[in-house]
Amino acid sequence: MTSEPIEEELKQTKTERFAQWLMDRQVKKEEKETSLESLMKFNIFLSIATLVTVAGATVADYVMVAYLWI
Repeated sequence: MTSEPIEEELKQTKTERFAQWLMDRQVKKEEKETSLESLMKFNIFLSIATLVTVAGATVADYVMVAYLWI
């Protein structure tokens, strides 16, 4: 039972093994890109949230100053 996969692997030509290696490498690369995409989306979300928070705090400060002057 265990010798069958080994024999099958030995029967593969160099070209077949190289093609399999290329396909495996492509799959790993796509997984990595997907992970990077989600990190980039999270980074953009966090940046926008930070800008909204800072801008909101600044606007609130200006409103309070304007209210105190009135």
